[in-house]
Amino acid sequence: MKKFFIKIARLLGYEIIDQNNFFSPTLDKELNEDLSFINKKSIVLPLGEVKVTKKVNSVLIILRTNTDIKIWDQNKKRLFEKQKIEYSLRSLNSLIKSINFSKNKYPSIKFKTIIVDDKSKEENLNKIKKLINDSDLDITITHLKHAKYKDKIKQQKNDQTFSNLASLLQSFELGKEHGKDLVFFVEDDYLHFEPMMEEMIASYERIASQVNKDIFMCPADYPYLYMSNEKTNILIGNKRHWRTINQTLCTLMTTKSLLDKYWDNFYNTCLDRNDPFEKHLNEIYTKEFCISPLKSLSLHLTNVNSSYGLSPFIDYKKIWEENEY
Repeated sequence: MKKFFIKIARLLGYEIIDQNNFFSPTLDKELNEDLSFINKKSIVLPLGEVKVTKKVNSVLIILRTNTDIKIWDQNKKRLFEKQKIEYSLRSLNSLIKSINFSKNKYPSIKFKTIIVDDKSKEENLNKIKKLINDSDLDITITHLKHAKYKDKIKQQKNDQTFSNLASLLQSFELGKEHGKDLVFFVEDDYLHFEPMMEEMIASYERIASQVNKDIFMCPADYPYLYMSNEKTNILIGNKRHWRTINQTLCTLMTTKSLLDKYWDNFYNTCLDRNDPFEKHLNEIYTKEFCISPLKSLSLHLTNVNSSYGLSPFIDYKKIWEENEY
């Protein structure tokens, strides 16, 4: 009778929980295991099941690199006070680890990474290429086309600002051209925890399916988000809480459809240095869901006193040392 009941429950799409043995006979899993199935259903105890309607089959990652500028538009030093190439290599290394972690969990999802590099020295480029070759992932390097954007971007007070705007615009254009499902724009001064990509994808599927619309996601829990009395909503993701936010920097994940829908906002972000820099992106979040994790999945390695940088309650030295390459 028990076996028959389990079969009927499976056929009807229900899950059975045996709290005595902490086991689900319909899922054939312990309840402390991952109970969700990518592209099918998201299960979180005790909140139950969410049918996945927002499915992910591909992720395009666009990483912007500049291996020489210590901190753009500032005279400060980053945490650990190393040369910029150190941050670029560790950032890429942590991203590779996170992609591999997610590929092992979700082998059906296709990952492609494009690096937009801004005038790195040959010595630094060779280090990046070696890391790419050792990874055996689909990662390509394209160089920033400065001349292409001379007539598009307003004249800036220095070359650094122009190059930053140009690399951002080239990244957005690549996302528009090559993106299919999720597009992740990321800068080379972020370190990522290994489960970052898995949590971003699975939480996107769960939360976007619940609200029945595409969403924006930021992988970092920025300290500046706690410095004003802004109201927020707390959501349940795959394996952690997420909060709604109304501001991001330029490291964010969204869908190709939202990139197309708000292309003018993305494009206008790059035409001049705005105040704040992300003004046109933040305008989008008055109309669409944008969320960030609690606690952080990625760390922005800026100056230790920067409100835009170090996420709270993180062992920075540990993740820094774990991603040495």
